[in-house]
Parts: sequence; C-alpha cells; structure tokens
Amino acid sequence: MPVHLVFCSCPDPATAQHLATTLVEARLAACVSVLPPMRSVYRWQGEVEQADEVLLLAKTPAETVPALVERLQALHPYELPEIVAVEAAAGLPAHPDWGADAPRR
Repeated sequence: MPVHLVFCSCPDPATAQHLATTLVEARLAACVSVLPPMRSVYRWQGEVEQADEVLLLAKTPAETVPALVERLQALHPYELPEIVAVEAAAGLPAHPDWGADAPRR
C-alpha cells in the first residue's frame, strides 16, 4: 500500500503541535513530524511576503490522504494553507507497513 508524505506549513509551534496531535489521535496519520522553524518567502495577493513557519510532515496511506487534507484545511488558521501530498517512492520495506497499519478511516 503506497505511503504518502503530506507537507503542511503552520504559523507557529503551538498550531503545528495541535494539528499533529489531532491527526495522529484521529488515526489520519501514522506519524507527524514537527520540523523546526523555517523562513518562507511566497507571493500572496500580489505581494511578496515572508513569514517564520513550522513544517508538518505527516505519513499516511494513499486512501487516507483526502480525509487528512480535509481535516487539516478545516482546522488550519490560514485562509489558504499549504498542503502538499507526495507518494513515497522508496524506503525500508517494514516502514510502509507500519504507516499503513496505523491510520483507520
């Protein structure tokens, strides 16, 4: 079963921790890594903006991605949160099994 990595930038550590815990408790992700602060540069409403953010990296099976994205979008404080999912192309054979086993719809 394919495992996906879902990236989501958050405005601060508290929001990131809340979202990560919610996704794991809801079994929408097997694991969510909360990465240290980063600096994002992006265009928003015609202007170049910069912000300090925290990145979430959620691991989930392919069939759970739509529900995970829906939950993130509903809980996220941004008007248009960055949520990007990519399929993991390779890894340790047991790791995808672990990731696929944890979430439940």
